[in-house]
Amino acid sequence: MRSDVIHVTNEGAGTDEALKQAEKVAAFKGLEKKSAMHLRLLTEEMMGMMRALTGEREADFWIEDDEGTFELHLKAEARMTGELRKKLLSASTSGKNATAKGILGKLRDLFERAIEPVDEGLPLFYTAGLEHSGADLGALTVEAAGMWSLNAYRASVESGKTPKEEWDELEKSVIANIADEVKIGIADNSVEMTVFKKF
Repeated sequence: MRSDVIHVTNEGAGTDEALKQAEKVAAFKGLEKKSAMHLRLLTEEMMGMMRALTGEREADFWIEDDEGTFELHLKAEARMTGELRKKLLSASTSGKNATAKGILGKLRDLFERAIEPVDEGLPLFYTAGLEHSGADLGALTVEAAGMWSLNAYRASVESGKTPKEEWDELEKSVIANIADEVKIGIADNSVEMTVFKKF
């Protein structure tokens, strides 16, 4: 099942419709009260992240369900060239973004960087969550990476490869505690965040 697609902007347009859509999906699928609340809360977190994006931003939001596994999608057009894409997914472990506080702030920052990459190194948060097939981060290419994963980031934090303060942020994050997985990927000329939750 796939819900209607709701067009949302960072100025708030479509937010109420997206929240109502989450409630409709929960009712249609017969979710228990707690599960319905979690679906709405995840939608609220995604809409909050959308509102925090800078500049004029637009995206499409929808929910898919496959045998009790729900996927909340937020997809935006990216101003992307091959070179900018390569810079975004290249592995640089230096630098910090002081404005990207907490997991949701970092997800917003990563999503925004994917829409319109900036010419600076990527903080450890981004490279620690890249999914790759055994490639050395120092030599990571677009072909070897392609997707940022909350679970890959969580594994990096748990293994001690990422600083302890990152663990504190994970423990406090609503989205990190409710979602089973969050992925951000770049395909063609778009960037997509997908939040996964099985009820």
